[in-house]
Amino acid sequence: MQAILGVIFHFFGGFASGSFYIPFKKVKGWAWESYWIVGGIFSWLIVPPLAAYLTIPNFSDIIATTNGHILILTYFFGVLWGIGGLTYGLGVRYLGVSLGSSIILGLSMVIGSILPSIYFDVFPQEGKDTFTMFVQTDWGRMVMLGLFVCVIGIIICGKAGVMKEKEINSDITDPHGLEVKTEFKFGLGLFVGIVSGVLSACFNFGLEAGKPMADAANQIWKAAHPSETGNFLFQNNVTYVVVLWGGLTTNFIWCMILNARNKTFRDYTKKSTPLLKNYIFSALAGTTWFLQFFFYGMGESKMGNGASSWILHMAFIILIANVWGLILKEWKGVSRKTLTTIIAGILTIIVSVLIVGYGNSIK
Repeated sequence: MQAILGVIFHFFGGFASGSFYIPFKKVKGWAWESYWIVGGIFSWLIVPPLAAYLTIPNFSDIIATTNGHILILTYFFGVLWGIGGLTYGLGVRYLGVSLGSSIILGLSMVIGSILPSIYFDVFPQEGKDTFTMFVQTDWGRMVMLGLFVCVIGIIICGKAGVMKEKEINSDITDPHGLEVKTEFKFGLGLFVGIVSGVLSACFNFGLEAGKPMADAANQIWKAAHPSETGNFLFQNNVTYVVVLWGGLTTNFIWCMILNARNKTFRDYTKKSTPLLKNYIFSALAGTTWFLQFFFYGMGESKMGNGASSWILHMAFIILIANVWGLILKEWKGVSRKTLTTIIAGILTIIVSVLIVGYGNSIK
């Protein structure tokens, strides 16, 4: 039952991540950097401490009493994660939207799930799953099988995307809604894609680095609820506050540079645009984006497994994003073969989710 609840929570998180950009499409007359940072202010600065305040009493005291080295490391991984997100666009530029997205998301999934477990093999910590466990136990091998199947699903989706780009001579947009002029350079694109994939996985590393804060919140909750046998659903909310400070730093600097370079600072007060609606939709998008990690933390608290949680989180993001693509008719006009390929990729990812969930249920 705990594994089932974990999968459900991760689905909600993946749905939020795969859907958050829809409100941005309602923003009119603003450049990408303008509405992105307004949404980001809510994603990384306003909503995280609000969520922590509503779920963890005196969460600021936990942060204040945490070892400075832990805070710096958690923040640092947040900065790296932010850079990974920003280099995503370069990977798309040199590899194309579908191939670039598949490589970056696939690498982020694999690295974000495997590297922490290898680290805990070298530096064991109580309650942490190691890579050895994944290799030597039935449940661990099942989780790794789910990871492998999901990577296959990503590759199939990427193949479908490449087929679509060849069949439809329409404007190509990246996941941020920007038009992209693909300059296919496989070597350079692969390098940038690897960098982006590795750095994008740093969010999971940040959660691991800031785990002592989540553990402190969990202990406080258990002391107040001695009859409860499970873990505190919202323990990660305090860690998010620090990780997302790092993401805010990276994105704020870059958006301000773009505002200056593109002369778009006036967007924030441009009376010829529907200002109130733009701010509301940007805030809605930013809040929806944060909800992915709000539910991610709930899912991880139920599953007690960082690797499985990261795999499910990424799988549901990719799944929901591709389903939205079908619903919004982004695949309209493609051949039956291409449509069959993308559906096959989606179904493969669904199978991977079931495998990972089953692996955790027999743990």
